[in-house]
Amino acid sequence: RLFYEPVTTPCGHTFCLKCLERCLDHNPKCPLCKEGLSECLAMRKYCKTVLMEELIARYLPEELTERRKIYEEEIAELSNLNKNVPIFVCTMAYPTVPCPLHIFEPCYRLMIRRCMETGTKQFGMCISDPVKGFADYGCILEIRNVEFFADGRSVVDSIGKRRFKVIQHSQRDGYNTADIEYIEDQKVQGQEYAALLVLHDSVYDQAYMWFNSLKQVLKSRILSHFGPMPAKDPDPQANPNGPAWCWWVLAVLPLENRAQLPFLAMKSLKDRLNGIRRVLT
Repeated sequence: RLFYEPVTTPCGHTFCLKCLERCLDHNPKCPLCKEGLSECLAMRKYCKTVLMEELIARYLPEELTERRKIYEEEIAELSNLNKNVPIFVCTMAYPTVPCPLHIFEPCYRLMIRRCMETGTKQFGMCISDPVKGFADYGCILEIRNVEFFADGRSVVDSIGKRRFKVIQHSQRDGYNTADIEYIEDQKVQGQEYAALLVLHDSVYDQAYMWFNSLKQVLKSRILSHFGPMPAKDPDPQANPNGPAWCWWVLAVLPLENRAQLPFLAMKSLKDRLNGIRRVLT
């Protein structure tokens, strides 16, 4: 391919910016002469090769237009949050609950960088599955901040947004992707809604009492990681994912991933509340 966004390393070799970044995900050395580029990686500032850009623009304008078009099509494809959505296979994530992540594997470095470059700042989180690779249900995470380290690792501060069901499992450039559809709670009315309100208030009080009964050291640890327990919702059906406090409680409860997964898939708030009540009891 024609050079696109050419950058030159301190050792004098020129690469496309994206190509160089992907090489440095795997090894902090120049892909040509193998000179160490750790300092370059730590600063995260690459020298744009202005002369190369000007030469290409002047003598290869048609090829440059075509190259730009290919790049824009790839970015548009990576921005789609229904098809080929990047999937981080790691832990349980829930709507409204913070999910800090330590990124060190090359494939996930690439995935996070693409999420930032496309501007979506979103990716899916699923737990692993021994047969399919990852579970059929997950949660979209939104990146709030990324802190990069000198060796290329990073800490990602993300928070849960929407729940989804996986329609098709796939892969792209070493990381998992999926075609997904979003899921929401089904609303109830009349007498069912009145009964739901009573159940909602009762389980909230039970969860609140359980949390306050924990030892102080454990409470402090939970609060520093997940923040305080969200307040009770006046209307438990206001959010399509249900009340935030439910997800906070599920994140805090000492349950195995396999026991947590069905809660994510539930479209009935009543079933979710009864499930939380059973666990608390």
